[in-house]
Amino acid sequence: MAASTRNTAVLGSAVLLGGLLALGLVWSGSYIKGAAEVWQQSSRSVTVRGLAEREVPADLVLWPFNYSVSANSLSDLEQQLTNDEQAIRNFLEAQGFAAEHVSSTPPRITDQFSNQYGGQRPDERYRAEATLLLRSPDVEGVIEAIPNATSLVREGVLLSPSYEYRTEFLFTGLDAIKPEMIAAATADARNAAQQFAEDSGSQVGQIRQATQGYFSIEDLDSYTPQTKRVRVVTTVDYALQD
Repeated sequence: MAASTRNTAVLGSAVLLGGLLALGLVWSGSYIKGAAEVWQQSSRSVTVRGLAEREVPADLVLWPFNYSVSANSLSDLEQQLTNDEQAIRNFLEAQGFAAEHVSSTPPRITDQFSNQYGGQRPDERYRAEATLLLRSPDVEGVIEAIPNATSLVREGVLLSPSYEYRTEFLFTGLDAIKPEMIAAATADARNAAQQFAEDSGSQVGQIRQATQGYFSIEDLDSYTPQTKRVRVVTTVDYALQD
């Protein structure tokens, strides 16, 4: 009789414990399901890129004059360098450019006999190269003056143009247009997100994360380096809502 009572008590406890476990599993399953739905909803997002471009005129030009002279004595070499430099300065002044916008570099002098012997030696022992640089905001003035530089050749100035000494047109006003371009790129990104949301039956929510790309400044094309294309790309992560 006592053993039967104990068995009944144990069975009752097991049933009660099983019921509690089942209730707990049902409750925890519902909680996990709800949490998963909240997590899934909160993780819904779309990452898009926005582009903004603008054409701007260059506002600074670098016009280098690289020239070379040769002579058999250093004194003659120096005199020729002085004459050519003055000829270039006179030319720039005649074209309307201020003297304070012109700077010069020290000459680079080479002894052409140092590594040459006999008949391989050139007629003149010394050769020198120097550069005058015009740094001017008068972009249109430089464009008009460039064809006139041939007059220096007629005066005996041996110009040595190369890729290293090419005329460069620059745009220095990026800070002034940055805010507007970033706003335009962000608006472009939101339009893309809006289109994605409409296609997926959602609505665009708040910005979750945004990254501003770097600004690039390039020539419009190889024929019009005085016109620049400024470009920026932003990456924006938007939340999506039902």
